[in-house]
Amino acid sequence: MSLMNGVPTRFALALAVALSLVGPPAPLRAQAVDGVGPVTSLPLPRYVSIRAREANVRRGPGLDHRIDWEYRRRGLPVEVTAEYGQWRRVRDADGAGGWVHHSLLSGIRTGLVRGEGPVRLQAGASDRTALRAMVEPGVVARIESCDGMWCDVSVDGLDGWVAQSALWGLDPGEILD
Repeated sequence: MSLMNGVPTRFALALAVALSLVGPPAPLRAQAVDGVGPVTSLPLPRYVSIRAREANVRRGPGLDHRIDWEYRRRGLPVEVTAEYGQWRRVRDADGAGGWVHHSLLSGIRTGLVRGEGPVRLQAGASDRTALRAMVEPGVVARIESCDGMWCDVSVDGLDGWVAQSALWGLDPGEILD
């Protein structure tokens, strides 16, 4: 190429025009923003529940990854800690985790009763209200609302209030309407 006939200059000009028509390259995949899932734009971490009667937990996000175990309890609360396409990395109350397909999860909030012994299900959001029932640790309760201290729950068709600290599946002081 000769500089005298201007070939490098024409080539540079043509390249610049072509690039301006194409625009900048698209990112290869969505980047996560702190505290927000790159797929759903929902908060990370967040609590959800198991929708299916059986939900495979895989080593990685995809059907080609090994199944490590299976959740066999519909309604069990889990914490979503990451997203990748149609897959969600979850963690349960015992700290065990893995990847679950999003179709096996529900946005319905539930709480796992925890403690050394039975927990009081009160008629209202106070220890001073009537006792409705005693709920054993390990029972899954559907959460209707929480005020940061007490949660309005339903357990096997019985409604009442449980101290929020007695439930796994909520952040401390979390308020749900």
